[in-house]
Amino acid sequence: MSNYKEKLYWALQISGWFLHGSFQVVANFLDTGTLDNKRLIFFSYEAVLCLLVTHTYRQLINRGKWLSLNMSMLLFRVVASVLLMGLIMYFLRIPVSISLHLFNSPLAFDLTLVFGQSIYYAIIFFLWSAIYFIYNYFERYNKSLKLEAKVKEIELNNLKAQLNPHFIFNAMNSIRALIDENPVKSKQAITQLSNILRNSLVTEKKGLTKFNDELKVVKDYLSLESIRFEERLEIHYDIALGSSDFWVPPFMIQTLVENGIKHGIAQLTEGGFIAIKTSVTEEDELTIQIINSGHYVVEKKGGLGLANTIQRLKLLYGDAAYLKIGNEKNNSVLTEVKIPHLYNL
Repeated sequence: MSNYKEKLYWALQISGWFLHGSFQVVANFLDTGTLDNKRLIFFSYEAVLCLLVTHTYRQLINRGKWLSLNMSMLLFRVVASVLLMGLIMYFLRIPVSISLHLFNSPLAFDLTLVFGQSIYYAIIFFLWSAIYFIYNYFERYNKSLKLEAKVKEIELNNLKAQLNPHFIFNAMNSIRALIDENPVKSKQAITQLSNILRNSLVTEKKGLTKFNDELKVVKDYLSLESIRFEERLEIHYDIALGSSDFWVPPFMIQTLVENGIKHGIAQLTEGGFIAIKTSVTEEDELTIQIINSGHYVVEKKGGLGLANTIQRLKLLYGDAAYLKIGNEKNNSVLTEVKIPHLYNL
């Protein structure tokens, strides 16, 4: 157990039973109208005894690994334990009451009183149990969430580590094809690539990036590709005004655009077009459509970039986002992504 958790436990134990003892003192004063020193000492000992009983109970819980039990088994053990603890607590008070000359033998062993006081303590211990288990379950839940988030972060970083070399390799191939035939354009292409890589360094540690920043990367990338394809590549943008309010995974749209060019336009002798269109739904979700010339073959996996995009969306948004890809009637392929607004997650 961590040092912080141990300190918190003792702080709550001491303060909780101190409050319980204080409540007993106040209740007795209201009932009798006097503040008897013997009663004050008795209630103080009672609070200490309750602390010791619950601390022993806690050790039993930890050793028996009760937090791993299912609810029915746990509830049975808790109820049985608090009833037994209530009875034990009643009889633990007797030596204290004897030493303070408060003991009344006929009254102390009256079955009605024994049962009533034992039930009272059992209820107190049950409330203690409820607080203890709720706290520990919430702590475990928070730890599992943090662990899950850490695992997702590691997976996302691994995906980005795979994606960046993949993109750079394709971009460098495009530039290499230009060096001999058009050195001026190749220099321009290197400048555009450096802009993309600079943006990559900025967003490397981010799980999400602004849509407008991602769109700049896409435009740089398409400018780079338009040098290679020349008049064989036609580019269209139709961006909804509300798109700028959204955050997207870095290089997600660029990856999908690259996928459309690589598996669509690059396979056509005459080239083709690519269009990026966005819209914002009434549910405040961003829909991104990439339409490109070509034909999507369902059996194809779409390469590393598309597979990574699907996995990144799943990690970041769960079932709140989706990606679908398919053929359209006009010999084109539609890739559609829908993602929620950050405050809807």
